[in-house]
Amino acid sequence: MKIELINGHFNGSEAIELLTHLIHVKIKFHENKIKSDSNEEDIKYREKKIIQLQKNLFEVTRYIKSHDSGLVIQSDVNLVDVNEERKTTAA
Repeated sequence: MKIELINGHFNGSEAIELLTHLIHVKIKFHENKIKSDSNEEDIKYREKKIIQLQKNLFEVTRYIKSHDSGLVIQSDVNLVDVNEERKTTAA
């Protein structure tokens, strides 16, 4: 199943605002999992994901500021049943 999440033209400030909100939601998701998870391996994994998301946000902000004439942002979410994915990779 495919969900079109974003597909449009944005000026620089809109693009930064939109992507910042999306990345902050993902960071908050990982922070909440860390608070409720006692598995040290999962916590370390999530902390690395948060750091990577923060780096990505910094890099994308810098990129957008250098291309402030306008941008097209396209983003789809693809949902794949884990069992179906295993069948496909096993074949």
